[in-house]
Amino acid sequence: MAKRAVCIGINDYPGTDSDLAGCVNDARDWAAVLENRGFTVKVMLNKQATGNAIRNAIHSLVWDAKKGDSVVFQYSGHGSFVPDIDGDEPDGTDECICPYDIDRNGPIIDDELCEAYSHWQPGVRGLMISDSCHSGTVSRFAPITTPPTTKGLHAPQRTVRFLPPSVYLSKRETSKLGTRSLRRASSPKRYGALLMAGCQDVEYSYDAFFQGRPNGAFSFVAIRALSKLGPNETYADWFKEIRKALPSRQYPQSPNLYGTASMKKWKVLS
Repeated sequence: MAKRAVCIGINDYPGTDSDLAGCVNDARDWAAVLENRGFTVKVMLNKQATGNAIRNAIHSLVWDAKKGDSVVFQYSGHGSFVPDIDGDEPDGTDECICPYDIDRNGPIIDDELCEAYSHWQPGVRGLMISDSCHSGTVSRFAPITTPPTTKGLHAPQRTVRFLPPSVYLSKRETSKLGTRSLRRASSPKRYGALLMAGCQDVEYSYDAFFQGRPNGAFSFVAIRALSKLGPNETYADWFKEIRKALPSRQYPQSPNLYGTASMKKWKVLS
C-alpha cells in the first residue's frame, strides 16, 4: 500500500497586494508530519504552485492511486469564490482555491476538484486538508488587527486568507456574484475525498503568529491536536480534539470535517 501526499503553501500573490505569511510554514509543517507517518511528499511553494502545476499534482495523486493506498492533498493559501455557472450552488457562488498565478490564469473551483477526486479507484483513502477562506460575503474580510504577538514597530498582524474576487475577475463577472441560480436544484452532495477544512464555507481562516512564527491558525491547532492522539484514533477523533481549540475568541473560525460516516471512521493518516 502506497502513501503519497502533495503539500502546497502560497504566501506570495504577485499583482494582488494580498501576500500572506504563514502558508509556506504550514506546507513544510504538514510535510514533516506526513513524512513521519510514512508518506512520500511533494512540496510546492509560491511560484511552484501555479494553477496548471496544482492540477497536474492532483491528477497524478488520483490516477496513480490503487486500492488500499492513502493520499493527501494539503493546501494553505487564499480562498475565494466565483459565480456559479452550472446551477449546483444554492448561493450562486462556487468556492475556489487561489494558485500563485491567479492574477493571470484564474482560480481552481470546487467543482473542478470534486470532478478530479471522483476518479479514485475503490478502496483509496483520499484526504484534502484546506487552510483557506471560503465565503460569499466580501465585506467581512478586511485585515483584522490584534495585540501584537511580538514587540516592535513592525509587529505582525493577524489577517484572513481571503482574496476578493475583484482582484482576478472582470467587473462583469464580479457583478454576477451572489446571484441565485434557478435553473435547477442543488445537486446531491458528492464525497470524492474526505475534507478537513479550517473553517465553514461562510467563514474565514486566519493567517496567524504563534511565538513570533507565522502559521495558519487551523494548521497549527490541527498538528498540535494530532500529537495528542493515540495510534488507532479516527478522523472523527482528530476533529473532536481540534474543536477543543477552535473556534476561539481570538480565532473565530469553525473547522469542518466533510465526508461520509465511514470516511470519518478511517484511521488517521494510515
